[in-house]
Amino acid sequence: MSVIAEENVRGGSVFKEIDADDEDSQPTEIESLCMNCYQNGMTRILLTKIPFFKEIIVSSFTCPNCSWSNTEIQSAGRIQDQGITYTLNVKSKQDMNREVVKADSATTRIPELDFEIPPYTQKGSLSTIEGLLDRAVAGLEQDQPLRNETAPEVAVKISEFIDKLKKLKEGESGFTLVIDDPSGNSFVENPFAPQKDEALSVCNYTRTPQQDAQLGIKAEDEEEEEKPINDIDSMRNEVLTFNTNCPECNAPASTNMKLVQIPHFKEVIIMATNCDDCGHRTNEVKSGGATEELGTKITLHLTDVSDMSRDLLKSETCSILIPELEFELGMAAVGGKFTTLEGLLKDIKDLIVSKNPFTCGDSSTSDRTEKLKLFGQKIDMVRGIKLLNKSITTVLSGSSFGSTLNIYAPDPDPEMTTEKYTRTFEQNEDLGLNDMKTEGYQK
Repeated sequence: MSVIAEENVRGGSVFKEIDADDEDSQPTEIESLCMNCYQNGMTRILLTKIPFFKEIIVSSFTCPNCSWSNTEIQSAGRIQDQGITYTLNVKSKQDMNREVVKADSATTRIPELDFEIPPYTQKGSLSTIEGLLDRAVAGLEQDQPLRNETAPEVAVKISEFIDKLKKLKEGESGFTLVIDDPSGNSFVENPFAPQKDEALSVCNYTRTPQQDAQLGIKAEDEEEEEKPINDIDSMRNEVLTFNTNCPECNAPASTNMKLVQIPHFKEVIIMATNCDDCGHRTNEVKSGGATEELGTKITLHLTDVSDMSRDLLKSETCSILIPELEFELGMAAVGGKFTTLEGLLKDIKDLIVSKNPFTCGDSSTSDRTEKLKLFGQKIDMVRGIKLLNKSITTVLSGSSFGSTLNIYAPDPDPEMTTEKYTRTFEQNEDLGLNDMKTEGYQK
């Protein structure tokens, strides 16, 4: 790994794009010991780049003596800023074919069977849901002959549980699959992209200190230094700068943070990161105050190309709906942003089309690629207000703090309607409000 770090410091990269004609992208072969027959076999290692994981290490071992083989995939990229949880309701045989990227730090659960695969007990893999079940069955069956001799009662119970897993794999009954990855580097395919997948829910969360310690980010007993800030007025007039790493090239970069009072709106925190090495620029917006009592739903009718230049403040809990495209984007998908409407549409296109891990390589299919390419073209048409020669409707629904598009403020905007609504229990659960106790919490 020291060689990898040295290459990254020099601005180069040992991770190459897969190319059959490029000698540098061919796997490295290393003679190694087979742990099955204890004779020499061959390990092939490839450092490459794929979407979502970006940089990975793929290793494959084969033994010509006993024909034993093994493959592993390990993320070599950066740990994401937040953990992620995928909850999928598997209802049909087709759902078993969904592709899954499972990092070694991920926990896999099936609540109906009270079944859990703890983190770091399996290596990372690129498989399907059926493949995950097959791997679980194979792991349970591995020591069954020994259990039959030493603990026959335990062996019988495990055999019964294996039968239940096999029935799930055959699609005899529906079940819920939960993949919880604190590193944020796991992924579950949405076959209906760019449309919303009703059977799949995605939730981002902040890691606990224990999870940070498991990932090696910081020591479990490390205490964060608290710097008391008493002068709020001085913070509003000051731009705070702290060092970080670029999310694209991982080179050292700086992030600027400032409290900003948005006219006719509220106070927010804007964070902007600029990378001098690769030129990557990003910004993120956080609420600077308390959570609003009511959610906000903003409906904007786009009638002219000048609407694309409207300033837009989108919270990270804001979902986006474009009825004309039958498109819905859940909250936290593109994070909080302070941009223009055109910039937001560009980010949506990049997320759905350019950064989708199942649109290129071996994971892609011609139908899926063509479908997402057509969606990208429709987004470009929306940006030019050319779709079907009629107005386009954009709905922004924020359950935490809203988004602002009104260019006539403080007067009403004739093309925009704003509604206040009471949040559902599920929305309050996502915001962590149901378990929040602000009075009498010391009792």
